[in-house]
Amino acid sequence: MREYLLTLCITAAVTYLLTGPVRKFAIVAGAMPEIRARDVHREPTPRLGGIAMFFGLCAGLLVADHLTNLSEVFENSNEPRALLSGAALIWLIGVLDDKFEIDALIKLGGQMIAAGVMVMQGLTILWLPIPGVGSVSLTQWQGTLLTVALVVITINAVNFADGLDGLAAGMVCIASAAFFMYGYRIWYGYGLESAAPATLFSAILMGMCLGFLPHNMHPARIFMGDSGSMLIGLVLAAGAISITGQVDPDAMNLFAGSEKEAVHQTVPVYIPLLLPLTIIAVPAADLVLAIVRRTWRGQSPFAADRGHLHHRLLDIGHSHSRAVLIMYFWSALVAFGALAYSVNSGAMWIVLGIMALSAVGLVLLLLPRFTPRAPRWAEHFVPPRYRRRRAAEVLAEASAEVAYAEGDGTHDGTPVGAADGVGDGAEDVDGEREEHRTPVVAGVSGVNGATAVGPRSRLLDGRKAGTSR
Repeated sequence: MREYLLTLCITAAVTYLLTGPVRKFAIVAGAMPEIRARDVHREPTPRLGGIAMFFGLCAGLLVADHLTNLSEVFENSNEPRALLSGAALIWLIGVLDDKFEIDALIKLGGQMIAAGVMVMQGLTILWLPIPGVGSVSLTQWQGTLLTVALVVITINAVNFADGLDGLAAGMVCIASAAFFMYGYRIWYGYGLESAAPATLFSAILMGMCLGFLPHNMHPARIFMGDSGSMLIGLVLAAGAISITGQVDPDAMNLFAGSEKEAVHQTVPVYIPLLLPLTIIAVPAADLVLAIVRRTWRGQSPFAADRGHLHHRLLDIGHSHSRAVLIMYFWSALVAFGALAYSVNSGAMWIVLGIMALSAVGLVLLLLPRFTPRAPRWAEHFVPPRYRRRRAAEVLAEASAEVAYAEGDGTHDGTPVGAADGVGDGAEDVDGEREEHRTPVVAGVSGVNGATAVGPRSRLLDGRKAGTSR
């Protein structure tokens, strides 16, 4: 465990320290697109954050190769080299896309080639544990097709989630933390060396995300871009493929019976890892909904729109930070819920706990739809937004607005745009500044990561303030 933690910390440190210089390089290289109508950030923000994350990955693998216990992973398995080869290829494609905006089909082809490179070096699914059947061996072509499909789906699911500051990195960090706990349990608890590569990949992935998050939290100073989102998606998929297709469930000896019974006993363990979509269920659901939504409208599945889950949270009324935290909550609930269920599938308190937390999450998600009011006797103990407004206050506010509209555009020295929350950003209930958003037309091309989260209506509304523009 000490070696895993050391690898994680060095990966996080290298990623964190390199992100600042990479930001300056991105500005000089011109990888900083202009603000578009659908963008929520206030000034051009550089991309190419995936460069720092890739070098963090390289540093983590290099350190692990020189540690006493983790060096055995490199001696007994070729999977770390396969991961590095595929990661280098997908990272290069992402860097070119961040700079030159390459076509979506070219990126898809590059993702399939990167997955094929890993398969050629041994990182592939060899068998699947099927409930009631046992371990089913796959042919070379079946394993290759299934591996490529899982890699491509996971990469695009993470890429679609990269829509708000810190969202993709945080969600993948949560998923990799749950993944690490399970992989370490299989490797250390049951003595299965074949689970060691996946555990190492999860530790390094956590370090990459933790090192980048301080620079990417709202307001972000740099975006990871496709070079980062596709990279972390590939690393997450590689870990899932390694532990699902390489570990024999019968070797765990969880059930002293036939192989079928052993597989049936380990179903709660392997189902979340057989399909990485369960570990990253939230972005995977967003991916499926986006494809269905766009094809239903007769558009390309790669056509950008403003209908992702994080966009809908903003439209409901959540602020930027609260929308990200809600997505974190649901990701953690699914990932750690699956982990707890895999450890003890017979405990009813786990199911009840997941149901209770789901109810809490639904309340938090729908909170802006409701405005609860505290009773009169409790008004002194709650924030002002939950107090009942008296008729005199409503009348005074209405009179002030009439005078404000008929006057010279100011009220107590406040510009018009600032009063209605469209000049420099409106103050929301949490004290955060949030722009007024209007929906954009679906099918706009060029959306890339955290830069495409909504319109920038501030300039349009600014004309109402009597400016010269």
